[in-house]
Amino acid sequence: MRIRDLAIYFGFDKLQRLYQDVKIHGGLLMAIQKFRRFDDLKSGRLIGQDKYGNKYYENLYYFFGRSRWVEYPEYKNCEMDGSQVAPEWSGWLSYRTDAPPYADPIKIYTKYKWMLDHSENLSGTKHAYMPYSTTKPKIEAWVPKKDD
Repeated sequence: MRIRDLAIYFGFDKLQRLYQDVKIHGGLLMAIQKFRRFDDLKSGRLIGQDKYGNKYYENLYYFFGRSRWVEYPEYKNCEMDGSQVAPEWSGWLSYRTDAPPYADPIKIYTKYKWMLDHSENLSGTKHAYMPYSTTKPKIEAWVPKKDD
């Protein structure tokens, strides 16, 4: 039995991979901070960045379906949501295409003056859209009588 086989058998290769991941992320404290934010400590090749600050990575070492991911910018804190991914990157992220948006010759992401910028879904937050109604409600709240 070779030394490499023993290292794999006892799991030392996983420790070596962990050491490399911690080193890539800038040390133990930075790795802990990134693990706290994303619940995972992945390392991969930076594919691109969108105008909102999201960074898109790929590492073919991981399983198919988990080999592409997005890291949201620091100013989002832990308020991360899938609707914050730019539309041009969502196809690449969900494996509908293998080419990132800047290299896809078929899709040209042209910006017309009638098109709005992408915005995240704000449902469930204090900035959510609430329609204003001018009609009288069918059900009124019960107000108890006051004893005078």
